[in-house]
Amino acid sequence: MLRILLTRALLAALPFAVYFAWRAWAVRTGRPMGSTPWGWLVAAGAVMVALSLFAMVLFRPATRSGDYRPAEAHPGGQVTPGGFK
Repeated sequence: MLRILLTRALLAALPFAVYFAWRAWAVRTGRPMGSTPWGWLVAAGAVMVALSLFAMVLFRPATRSGDYRPAEAHPGGQVTPGGFK
């Protein structure tokens, strides 16, 4: 779960990293810079995260085949986990 959250955080931060790297390069070469487009950067990060969620649903092998068996509770407190079979 932590790996998934870190991947999403990196995808959300990617537009910011690219913009600030480009901005640093532009300032070093003497190009005048305007204000930072925060709205566009946030929107680009949200689109990156949304596309990754969409791709995860489409290409996840567990959801493409098999029947889902829900979890079952047995007498004595034992629980059989659910999943695709």
